[in-house]
Formats: sequence, structure tokens, C-alpha cells
Amino acid sequence: MDQEIRLSTRPVSEAWIDSYRSAFRQINEINSYFNCTFPQTPYRLFLPRSLAARIKKFGVDSPLGKQFLPHLGELDSAGLSDPIGDQSNSPVSGIVHRYENRILFFPTSLCPVNCRYCFRKNELVSSDELPFVRPTHIQAAVDYLREHPEVNEVILSGGDPLMVKTSELKKNFEALAELSQIKTLRIHTRVPTSFPERVDQDLIDLLVLFKERFKHLILVLHLNHAEELDDAEVLTAIRLLKGTGLRILTQSVLLKGINDTQQALLDLFSQIADLGLQAYYLHHPDQVKGALHYYLPLEVGRNLVASLRTKLSGWALPQYIYDIPGGHGKVSAFSNEMVDLQGIKHQVKEPLINLH
Repeated sequence: MDQEIRLSTRPVSEAWIDSYRSAFRQINEINSYFNCTFPQTPYRLFLPRSLAARIKKFGVDSPLGKQFLPHLGELDSAGLSDPIGDQSNSPVSGIVHRYENRILFFPTSLCPVNCRYCFRKNELVSSDELPFVRPTHIQAAVDYLREHPEVNEVILSGGDPLMVKTSELKKNFEALAELSQIKTLRIHTRVPTSFPERVDQDLIDLLVLFKERFKHLILVLHLNHAEELDDAEVLTAIRLLKGTGLRILTQSVLLKGINDTQQALLDLFSQIADLGLQAYYLHHPDQVKGALHYYLPLEVGRNLVASLRTKLSGWALPQYIYDIPGGHGKVSAFSNEMVDLQGIKHQVKEPLINLH
């Protein structure tokens, strides 16, 4: 393992749990902290104090603040509770099986922060307790995988899988590694950019250990704006993760009022490239109930992303993708053609929804 990782001064413990427990959870707490009045919405509030301090530096109306602070738009009842159709593709609790060779597995529904635009915001639960991998939960996943030998990749999602205690996360990894059919383990997380204190030496050691157990162990980091990278702790967490030698990708969501300008996307993808990460996906926003104030028309997104081609090399640009509502999967957001997904014809076009 890289010498820089061995000499890290980050805590070799689960000290991050104290930070988790001290996060803001009540509207009156953030009103007082920011000296503002935010609306009470039906959605859970969870904001780590370290992230709150970064938001205060940039301002509550900054792209960073707008992603994580309550908004009146969340009171709008338009939109979909399950915009990408997870429930219609969930044969077993905690699993989504949408594509033949891979499944999503949710070890937890907790996140390091509550993103106000999240496509699962109507499904996340509120809890003050840290999650752990329940033996019956992981066993159900293992049993399902044994019945489906065509699956060779498991994608850990949630919630955020890295919000599981490291000791319990190890049990999760171990159970999956014992299945010879599983070649790839992919972990989608927002931890490094929103709760970087979670990236401690125990987690680094775990990732290095299981890098040898899977043919591919891949991290996909979620970030939407360059402001999220303007922090020493975030950059330290990313460098520590890079030091493991894992392949690290990024995914972002195109959001109205956050990153819907050429310059914002140029800054974001340039910094991702400079950090040695691979921009993987740029998602067109989903039709999320309580988050339509972040939505923008498909044609606007297409023109915006197309304009980047004269500013960034192809290797630095992510795939601009669109998740067809109803659980039919991802396709290129640039295509107007009819696409055949699981025997059903779909056309990639503007959703028929009242966008005000």
C-alpha cells in the first residue's frame, strides 16, 4: 500500500460516528445556525456540522447551500415518488434487478447528508442510530445471487453504503466475495464530498484488503459542483481513496440553479480530471416529487452539454444519460430514437409532467 496512506494522520477508529451524531436534524437548529428562516418540509433534515460550516462560507444561496437546505419547492405535490421505477424492479427487499448482469443492493437507507433533489427522497427513513448489515438482509441478497448466476456485478447503493460501520461493512464485502460469480463490486457514495471525516484509516484498509478479492472494486463519487471540492478535508479524503489504487469514477446530476451553466460544468469536470478521477455519468434530473424546482427541460440540457465539446476533451466528459420513468433503465439523453429495452419500445423525449 502507498506509503502516504500508511503515514496518514487521519484517525484509525470510528471517530466519525461522533460527527454523525452531532449533525443538525431540526429546522430550528439550522435556522439558528444560518440566521435564516427555512421552511418546514415533509422531508428528513440531516446536515453534518462540517458541511454546514462550508455552506456558511459560500452562503445559503450558493450552489452548495441550494443542494442541502430546505426549499419551499419541496411542498409541491407534483412529480413521482419512485421516478425511476425501483419498486417495479425489486424482486427481493433491498435489491433492484434492472439489468441482466448486475443488481443494486441497499445495505442501508441512511445518507451522510439529505440531498434535497434526491430521486429517493420519498423513500429514505429517519433514524438517529447508525445502520449495520443485518444478517438476514445480506443473506437474502446472497440467496438471490445464487439463484441468478448471470449476475456478475453488485452495486452498493442506498442510502450510502459507506455510512455502515466499517466492521459491519466488512461482513457485507465478505459475503459477496465468497460468491465466485461476483467479479465486480461497485460502491456509489457521497461520503468523500459531504462527510469526509468518514474516510478514516479503517475504511482505507478495508478497501485495500478487498481490492484483492474482487476482479474490479470501483468507487463512484457523487458531486455536482466545484464548490464541493473547495475544502481541504474533502481533497484529503479523495487523495486517500486514490492511494488505494481503486478505480474511481464520478457521477453528477444536472440541476437547475446549481450547475446549469457552461462555466459551472466546465469547472466541475475540469477539476474532476485534474484530481485524476473519471467523470462517468451526468444524469438528467428525474421527475422527483418535492424536487421539481431543480428540473430543467431535456433540450436545455442537451444544448448545454453539447456546448462543452469545444471546451473539454472527450475523455474528460461524462455520459449524459436519461433514466426512463417506470424502471426501464438508462439511455443516452441525446437520442430521440426509439430504443428497445427488455422488449419494450421507448422514445427518449420530454416527460409529460407539469413543470410550471
